[in-house]
Amino acid sequence: MGNVFCLCFRPHSTISNFDDSLDAENVGRDQVDSLSPVPGFSEFSLHQLRAATLQFSSEKVVSKHGENAPNVVYKGKLQDGRCIAVKRFSCSAWPDSRQFLEKARAVGRLRNKRLANLIGFCCEGDERLLVAEFMPNGTLSEHLFHCENQPMKWAMRLRVALYTAQALAYCSSKERASYHDLNTCKVLFDQELNPRLSCFGLMKNIKDGQSYSTNLAFNPTKYAKKGKVIPEGVVYGFGTLLLDLLSGRRIPPAHALDLIRDKSLLMLLDSCLEGHVSNDDGTAVVQLASQCLQSEPHKRPNINSLVTSLVPLQKEIEVPSYVLMGTPDGNVPPKPILLSPLADACTRLDLTAIHEILVKVRYEDDETGHELSFDMWTEPMKEALDFRKRGDAAFKKKDFATAISSYTEYFDRVNGKSPTMLVRRCLCYLMSNRAEEALQDGDEALALKREWPTAFYLQAAALKSLGMDNDAAEILSVGASLEVKKLDKLRSE
Repeated sequence: MGNVFCLCFRPHSTISNFDDSLDAENVGRDQVDSLSPVPGFSEFSLHQLRAATLQFSSEKVVSKHGENAPNVVYKGKLQDGRCIAVKRFSCSAWPDSRQFLEKARAVGRLRNKRLANLIGFCCEGDERLLVAEFMPNGTLSEHLFHCENQPMKWAMRLRVALYTAQALAYCSSKERASYHDLNTCKVLFDQELNPRLSCFGLMKNIKDGQSYSTNLAFNPTKYAKKGKVIPEGVVYGFGTLLLDLLSGRRIPPAHALDLIRDKSLLMLLDSCLEGHVSNDDGTAVVQLASQCLQSEPHKRPNINSLVTSLVPLQKEIEVPSYVLMGTPDGNVPPKPILLSPLADACTRLDLTAIHEILVKVRYEDDETGHELSFDMWTEPMKEALDFRKRGDAAFKKKDFATAISSYTEYFDRVNGKSPTMLVRRCLCYLMSNRAEEALQDGDEALALKREWPTAFYLQAAALKSLGMDNDAAEILSVGASLEVKKLDKLRSE
């Protein structure tokens, strides 16, 4: 699926309202009684996890830093249809397998509705992997920093703060007080758009028998140089999280306290929240953040007292999270997306029907001015355009071998590629039983034009040809959603 990440909002018809654990006296108790059924903690084989993640395919990477991160998180799907999140540690992270198993089992005993719970592990050879519940609706980072059209409401931001604090309080009550790199990427959203804290942050990397952080930016300055993970750093990180929620910006932890000093609430507040936040509430959050960010650990509040302070700030407590996040009412099922003729043809892998539709796709759909962007009409450019014309003529006549060679010659002679030409060559490869090459063209077309439904559909057809039906269905769904949005926009203009 390339680097596409889809936020799949699927509210249930029956949603529990704001939970019954707001009583500050209960913040450290188990909340298992109201937890949705979670599988028990178990061991997975490396074979199972390879199959679930398509051999740890780059298309399945969902962690922020991608494949170059020290530890990579993949989305996977088990044979029984369950979606999972799989964290694969670097080979040097846990040299002692017994230590890894001990820590994994300790975290695996935790069960709480405020956590994306750990459900298993794998320890084979040098491989160290954790398996958790998959949260389908993205991270706080995505919703807070990348949703300009629908900024997060103040009531929802306060709920995120409380739920995260409750998760940390629960972990602390179970003697798991340390949390690794607490930040907006560690807060995830479940099926009902309730925020949950990733359990992966409870498993730190080990170096020379000591826990250490792979992201020093989220540690208190006093400990950042050594990268040591300490319980006191959790409250410090929570203070930065509060500032992020208040400001709608990524706040560098090392400068967070300086940012608060001598600044008015209005200067700190996210501009989209102006007029929606009372002075008392905003000031209370700033004060809490300031207390959390004190340089001396003994001056910071403990996590239970943070929960106590956040409870009375909660607004719209009877409103489900998915409503606060602007999704359709939970009692009304989402309208089914009607597939366009091209999407339907790709679903059925009807290559003849796909060809008939693509013949009609015009190059101006590329929106790049590709064919007219040359500074001057040189002889080599004329030759290149001749290859393109030959490719188009051969494509129309269903001479797919000639079309492939002509389009390839064109690409070899010019700088840049046309998405339209790539999807045409993609279909030519499919017609010639060369599905892997077709998938590569689909990926390239999508990389050049990120929101073009046609590119999604052809990539889905290539995936289906390779027997990757689940992946094909996912990416076709993304394309169909984009096409619906595009049509809605045209109707409103």
